[in-house]
Amino acid sequence: MKISFHGACREVTGSCILIETDKVKFLVDCGMFQGEDYATNRNFEPFDFDPESIDFLLLTHAHIDHCGRIPKLYKNGFRGEIYCTGATRDLTQLMLADSARIITTESQAARREPFYSEEDAAKVMTLFEELPYNEEIVINDGIKVKLKNSGHVLGSCFFEVWIKEEKEKEKKLVFSGDLGDSSARIIRDLDVCNGADIVFTESTYAGVTHESRDEGLKKIREAIIDCVNSKGVLMIPIFALEKVQEILYELNNLAENKKIPYVPIFLDSPLAIKSTAVYHDYQYLYDNESMKLIVSGDDLFNFPGLKFTATSQESKQINNIKAPKVVLAGSGMCTGGRIIYHLKFNLSDSKSQVFLVSYQVPGSLGRKLLRGDKTVNIENTVVPVKAKISVINSYSAHADHNAILSWLKKIKEPKPKHIFVIHGEEEANNIMAKEISKKIKSNAIIPEYNQIYEF
Repeated sequence: MKISFHGACREVTGSCILIETDKVKFLVDCGMFQGEDYATNRNFEPFDFDPESIDFLLLTHAHIDHCGRIPKLYKNGFRGEIYCTGATRDLTQLMLADSARIITTESQAARREPFYSEEDAAKVMTLFEELPYNEEIVINDGIKVKLKNSGHVLGSCFFEVWIKEEKEKEKKLVFSGDLGDSSARIIRDLDVCNGADIVFTESTYAGVTHESRDEGLKKIREAIIDCVNSKGVLMIPIFALEKVQEILYELNNLAENKKIPYVPIFLDSPLAIKSTAVYHDYQYLYDNESMKLIVSGDDLFNFPGLKFTATSQESKQINNIKAPKVVLAGSGMCTGGRIIYHLKFNLSDSKSQVFLVSYQVPGSLGRKLLRGDKTVNIENTVVPVKAKISVINSYSAHADHNAILSWLKKIKEPKPKHIFVIHGEEEANNIMAKEISKKIKSNAIIPEYNQIYEF
């Protein structure tokens, strides 16, 4: 068996793992690389493998850094099945359609051919096959899989994969995808994995301990009160999947219990609005606390003051509404979407505030705000940063250091001989690898991009 990595190697974006056996080749995820632009130049480069030779793809969840290059696979000849949950399929369809539009716009501005089109994004959806949680599914002779809840976003999973090669003992591989934070408000906690020979674990927040959700709720409340008192604009860059639903859940709690003053709150993201609608279709995946609220008649994503601005005209009208006001808009790293225009309009106002609630990839506008840059370039305009920049680590959809390690420690029957540490910046990789070697006694490997590992 050969294993190679084609993204998320000593970095967070571009997840893509290739597994080659004596009978099949398959991918786990095929995500987009992200940086200063929505789609970096690396996405335009050819794959290091032949897409036509790939038999199938296992998709852990619908975030663009895990699914964003799937239409490119299709464009380059891939016609195998794509296995995932129903919620992941529905959310991925939204994410890829939106991504294709942005890629087309960026490519036209750069006078280059987009690496996939809206048509590619639509056609590849015919390859998706829904699989249930917690059932062993035979994919083909020698391969069976089981999807288990990873607690990260709606429909997310980690894959347990059993591989039987000729004259070899069956091996069990576990692909974490992105692991969730057990304190998340809406979806269920991640499942336990019973055992594995080889594990592939994310390490996005290795070395980091997240703030408690209660601390996060307190910070959101204080930021809104400050926004109202100063008559400023509170801008929250959000990802359209999970992050925005988590924040809406908290705002619903604060508004309906009258813990914040009335203030207009705008969800200014067509993709987030559509994704929230998908959440309504999969309420059976919610945790017990959320289900109790729904049974009591509470709409988790609707409260006094909230307005969905789906059209560009509605979005433009937000600037005509007198402050105070709160704006939630994509993208979460400020690399595109409507948040760009709100930042351009309000960053120079000392009464305003930016609330960073997501991971900020190096090179992104969000990362520049996070590190304290005094000026930023937005659409070829130099904008002074006078608004208050705040960070909140309570609402990460990722497990923190201790949660990742706890999940790995529970993989016991058998305990993995090898653990690949991926989907994290190099410093985070190193921290997690040392912990694995010391506390789990497994061989921790930080893989190199495109290097082949044989087992």
